[in-house]
Amino acid sequence: MRKPLVALTVYTVRDEAEKDFIGTIKRIAEIGYEGIELGDVYGTKASELKSLLDSLGLKVAGRHIGIDILEKDLETAIEYDLEIGNKNIVCPFLPKERRSDTSSWKKVAEELNSIGEKLKKYNLIFSYHNHNFEFEKFDGKYGLDILMESTNPENLKWEIDVFWAKYGGVDPVDFINRYRNRIHLIHLKDMESDGKTFAEVGEGIIDFNSVFEVSERGKVEWYIVEQDICKRPSLESARISFENLKKWGKV
Repeated sequence: MRKPLVALTVYTVRDEAEKDFIGTIKRIAEIGYEGIELGDVYGTKASELKSLLDSLGLKVAGRHIGIDILEKDLETAIEYDLEIGNKNIVCPFLPKERRSDTSSWKKVAEELNSIGEKLKKYNLIFSYHNHNFEFEKFDGKYGLDILMESTNPENLKWEIDVFWAKYGGVDPVDFINRYRNRIHLIHLKDMESDGKTFAEVGEGIIDFNSVFEVSERGKVEWYIVEQDICKRPSLESARISFENLKKWGKV
């Protein structure tokens, strides 16, 4: 069984990153994370970001890029990610009109498959990140399953977000097991007992032992901590999640 590396998605600490992106990355490294997952880079040049990451010993686990940019300006994204050493590009969300029925799911699957085919030529891996709406059924099938069935596994992987899967009414462990050959990235995100509030990893009700067990039988390369909303200061929440993962022997 392999032990994936542990990263933090900068979205968790976006309130800090908006004020000082470079300083926030340094603080993430100080906590002990092995990598970061990017979204907005706040105008930072690729060369500057690469130099910073190298100096800190941080790797890039992946980068979230909206579908509109992937469709309209893919070459610019490719150039940036190749320069910073990122190999995982992730589509983070689909607008409602692109996931409203079976036909729209199949249509967006065709588009994502095409994007993945283009990225593959640069040895980049393309994944889709779920929320909860992927677990609505259309003609008896989950939207997520329609997407996976309608795309080439070589062109589209899946970054499962365990919180949103559970929020969507399914067992994330079952879905990790079902698609474990297509999952390279996992968002570790915990849930309070009310079933709807975000919590630091290890402070809620998600069964992470089972998540780890099934993940490490597959192809997962990165565990990525994410917390959409933090009750504490965001960097403190990031530290708590890291320390719990450390106690579990994941870092």
